[in-house]
Amino acid sequence: MKKKQFTNCANEYIDRLRREGRYSTAHVYKHAIRSFTKFCGSQFITFSRVNRDTLKAYSNYLAASHLKPNTISTYMRMLRCIYNRGVNSRQAPYVYGLFRDVFTGVDTRQKKALPIRELHVLLNEDPKTEKLRRTQAVASLLFQFCGMPFVDFAHLEKSNVEQGLLKYNRMKTGTPMSLEILDSAQDAIARLCNGYNKEYPDNRPDYLFRILSGEYKRTDEKAYREYQTALRRFNNDLKCLSRQLRIRSSVTSYTLRHSWATTAKYRGVPIEMISESLGHKSIKTTQIYLKGFELEERTKVNKLNYSYVKGFREL
Repeated sequence: MKKKQFTNCANEYIDRLRREGRYSTAHVYKHAIRSFTKFCGSQFITFSRVNRDTLKAYSNYLAASHLKPNTISTYMRMLRCIYNRGVNSRQAPYVYGLFRDVFTGVDTRQKKALPIRELHVLLNEDPKTEKLRRTQAVASLLFQFCGMPFVDFAHLEKSNVEQGLLKYNRMKTGTPMSLEILDSAQDAIARLCNGYNKEYPDNRPDYLFRILSGEYKRTDEKAYREYQTALRRFNNDLKCLSRQLRIRSSVTSYTLRHSWATTAKYRGVPIEMISESLGHKSIKTTQIYLKGFELEERTKVNKLNYSYVKGFREL
């Protein structure tokens, strides 16, 4: 009976993800399964319980709990992944179109980018306190680093800086990235830079900014937990900053990434340039026959993007 339990299959997969060091993915699966078992009212769910009626009711439950469509989609896709693993291991029967009545796509209607007016205020108006100035400096660098994700920013090491360039690999995809550090970013870097120098004999990271301690190896689960704490803290600080500056739109670390891309798009920057600057892999086919953009070209776009926001004046 235990072998035919949906929850047992899910927990085995979550344990596998943790063993592989994929703590972030394991974390999301854990939340999805916890939510589903709470809805079902049992910690032990068989594959037979995962049917169209249950899935539809669960989708309605999530919507009634005010979860956004993309969050609901994420949970449903994770349930589908676990069910498919059960099918592949012959623990569950194959059911054609099992998830056809629930949303598993991407809702592009959710607005994440800030209007240019609010973006200008967020990055330039004085928030009056040193703590919020530091938060603003991080936000400014995320934007000036071509919409860099906070996870990449927090994990930058001093060795990633080479003669005015940032060279690193994206945490999510491993994509090699290179960008020129703008002159306008120097003050913020100096304010946030980790001045503590230490030799790490066991390959522990020497981080560029004072966000993570460097106490743990990147592969340690404690390092992941430390990052999650830092991310929550930064997003809470962003909320305080936006309230202080009377910004009405929701602001998170990911808002800055979307805002960089949207600003570039409105300025007529080619989608291929935006995708490459963000380190996306979603237009592989396009990138096969399009020549990669030179560093000088990306620097020019990045500089103009920041200058546009910096010098914004409302009519």
